[in-house]
Amino acid sequence: MTDSRIPGGTPAGEGRYGEDLFEPERPGESGRVDAGALVYDPFTTRRLRMLGAGPGLRCLEVGAGTGTVARWLLEEAGADEVVALDRETGALASLGVPGLRVLTADLADEGLRPGTFDLIHARFVLMHLPDRRRIVSRLAGWLSPGGTLVLGDAVELPDVLDTGSAYRRTMDAMWQALWTAIGTDISAVPAYPRFLREEGLRNVAAEVCCPPLLPGGPQARFWYETWSRMRPALEATGRVDSDVVDAALAHLDSPRLAELGPGMAMAWGQRP
Repeated sequence: MTDSRIPGGTPAGEGRYGEDLFEPERPGESGRVDAGALVYDPFTTRRLRMLGAGPGLRCLEVGAGTGTVARWLLEEAGADEVVALDRETGALASLGVPGLRVLTADLADEGLRPGTFDLIHARFVLMHLPDRRRIVSRLAGWLSPGGTLVLGDAVELPDVLDTGSAYRRTMDAMWQALWTAIGTDISAVPAYPRFLREEGLRNVAAEVCCPPLLPGGPQARFWYETWSRMRPALEATGRVDSDVVDAALAHLDSPRLAELGPGMAMAWGQRP
């Protein structure tokens, strides 16, 4: 997003993911992240395999989290080396997977020079960062000739006829709270293919994956844990109160759950 404000003039928050929200040391946080991985790893790994993930590659996994994709690249795809980059790498340090190199660093650090790679993958990272267009340029610049950059971030296809349900109100409050706290913004995600083309990449394409949101399933667990952690920030938006949040949480485990939950857009391109 090039504008630093949303409609209504609310400025983007200057907090940081992992510091002002979703602190990795908080009890249960790794479980929340792993629930999201259960949902999206199958889509991610299928696409990475189709894009040539396999033996002989040197890979960069940006925002590696608990390391599920990094581990897959090494153990399943057979990559030669994976550099797992994150600001908090406690969960990665204990993996002990041959070929894994853990790099504790901030992607926004202008002095960061991790090298060049045959495959670079960043999932649910750019949406939380300011000046994400510049970061796309930096990532593209770290590609080896013939290397592939894959970007994945959240997209949502809301039911525009639902303006009052507890689920819809809580989801809308979440996006507003994320923007206000740490500047999270998904409005530019559909532009990722254009960004990659502007960087001179070829074979650019994209897809959207919307996994089913099932009662008690991993995606429902992810949103349950996310909203539970964000409850004070959700209520601070003025869009919801405690009763609405309680109703939304109960809805995630209800047989009446019938929502098209947020999905993931993936865009990719190859350095000539």
